[in-house]
Amino acid sequence: YMADGKTCATVDTHVLAVETDGGLRGWGEVCPIPGYLPAYAGGVGPVLEDLAPVLIGADPVGPEALMARAEAHLQNHRYAKSALDIALWDLKAKRGNLPLWKLLGGYDPAVPCYAGGIDLELTPDALLKQTDGNLEKGFRAIKYKSGRDAMSEDLARGRAMRRHLGDDFPLMTDANMKWTADEAIRRARSLQELNLVWLEEPIIPDDVEGHVRVVRDGGVPIATGENFRTLWEFKQMIAAGGVTFPEPDVTNCGGVTVFMKVAALAEAYNLPVTSHGAHDITVHLLAACPNRSFLEAHGFGLDSYIADPMNLDGTGHAIAPDRPGHGITFLWDKLEAVRA
Repeated sequence: YMADGKTCATVDTHVLAVETDGGLRGWGEVCPIPGYLPAYAGGVGPVLEDLAPVLIGADPVGPEALMARAEAHLQNHRYAKSALDIALWDLKAKRGNLPLWKLLGGYDPAVPCYAGGIDLELTPDALLKQTDGNLEKGFRAIKYKSGRDAMSEDLARGRAMRRHLGDDFPLMTDANMKWTADEAIRRARSLQELNLVWLEEPIIPDDVEGHVRVVRDGGVPIATGENFRTLWEFKQMIAAGGVTFPEPDVTNCGGVTVFMKVAALAEAYNLPVTSHGAHDITVHLLAACPNRSFLEAHGFGLDSYIADPMNLDGTGHAIAPDRPGHGITFLWDKLEAVRA
């Protein structure tokens, strides 16, 4: 279910390939989003064609150098930029015959993982049923949606989740930019009793000062960043003190290059980093970060269309695979059936 209560029938994504003359391919993907394909499909194709003269013949050993050469063509196309960067890192790791997480530093392949639900319109009973399903899948941390019209409804849903899961179970909630800063402070204060790991995106991402107020006056840790497109947006928010858990999305922020810089920036401020979306790729990135917190297993995953979906180890940890690159092998026969 979507935040507006409608059932999500389709989720749109692009898949991008970069191929070497030696036959290796690196794969990148755009964040799977409902209904967005018509909005950016017309812009992504032409810009990637413009990139051909920039990239053909280049040595793929340096993703950041290649991205710098491509920057002028990608300035207003964050999805294409992210997908290209992911593909270049996948290619670099494959050339070294290393899994991406080891190439990036190899901190720990077992990453704490939570289930992210799309469930604002679910009744409390349906929400708890969904929660039981996630527990059966092996998740030991769960996020649910807040943002009902009445504050009492949000609190009732949160209390039901907390009673159901116990006092110490890691529980998060996500408001999807629903409120003003003042309303977010009111709502956060009401949720303090739930002992949340974080309240996610309580207000629009552009309001840095508002985030600072919510962190200072709301009394609940705040996660934000999934809609940031550059390192500089994270720098502003982190330096201002407007976020507790920086939350980059590798398919939106500029790819692996920017994600890892955000993680290092967060570490410099002694902050834990989390993630949004594309968990099959992001598990590698958090597995390379000493300050990683939780990996989000996103509701819009590609499990049905890849050969080896991400797995949990029985203790709620996702395991970064040892296959070269990011290790994603697409099932093209299945994807062909849903080509847009």
